[in-house]
Amino acid sequence: MIIEASAPTRVDLAGGTIDIWPLYLFHPGATTVNFALSLRAHCRIETRNDDAIILESRDRNIAFETSVGSIEDLIHEERLELISKLVHFFKPTKGFHLTAYSEVPAGAGLAGSSALNIACIGALNHLVGNRFAEHNFVTLAANIETTVIKVPAGFQDYYPALYGAVSCLHFRPDVIEREALNINVAELERRIAICYTGEPRLSGINNWEVFKRHIDGDPDLFRMFEGIRDSAQRMRDLLLADDWAGIADSMRRAHPNRKQLAPNITTPQMDTLMEKALGNGAEAAKVCGAGGGGCMAFLCAEGRKADVERALSEEEGVEVLEWKVAPEGLVIIES
Repeated sequence: MIIEASAPTRVDLAGGTIDIWPLYLFHPGATTVNFALSLRAHCRIETRNDDAIILESRDRNIAFETSVGSIEDLIHEERLELISKLVHFFKPTKGFHLTAYSEVPAGAGLAGSSALNIACIGALNHLVGNRFAEHNFVTLAANIETTVIKVPAGFQDYYPALYGAVSCLHFRPDVIEREALNINVAELERRIAICYTGEPRLSGINNWEVFKRHIDGDPDLFRMFEGIRDSAQRMRDLLLADDWAGIADSMRRAHPNRKQLAPNITTPQMDTLMEKALGNGAEAAKVCGAGGGGCMAFLCAEGRKADVERALSEEEGVEVLEWKVAPEGLVIIES
């Protein structure tokens, strides 16, 4: 049996960092907005006739073998730690070869690890007979990833991986509610240029430091989070209204707030790319994920996306990404 699962990566348009529990509980109305990318993370499982378990990452060029009888040891395995902990959790009773890979560069800030997490959960859950309903996947993904990164994981990145399309997440005391945004997707694709800077992300926002400052009651940080919330709510409304002038203005106003939250969210090279894009038809820029490298998204003036992409591609090491909005999230195929 072969199980092939894939899940889309994402671009976060507004609301990042506020999605970490319990920070969103202190900001009623906490919201994030993101859209899923056609660039996907993949997990392929091929069952074996023995009890051998082979775990392989093509991106990291790492592979190792264990066995069904040694699954308990995977809780302490540091090679491919996330995948190892997922296999330990599901405890399959037959041998298999799991291969993981992603269509986005490592450290891109496009939630590749979260998409891979969801893809692996979908494949492993299918392997063991679908023990868990799909709505359990987000909590499972966040909890296991937290044990890997050893700090609280944010929640927003699992939703585009699971559901695809364009999403607004509403963080409430009783539930995290996903609102599918019925927006002008064609215009979004025409207006947004995405490039990989060539610098792997080095976490411009240190979520643990931000978390501690927030819990300690830093009033300046609290006000920044209020601004993050308000910016995300505004982005939702502007997207639904198809108001691209307003979207550009909102993105321009959000960037200084993110920069104040984490001054190293952009590197000198990212600042250069931003300046070049803005000089060639971009109206606003957005650092993807935690910044400090990785990818950047640029909102382009009408008809100027090609100009922006051409200008960015002239910079050494920069890769302009080809993408569409992914209409569907997790896909699992058995053959």
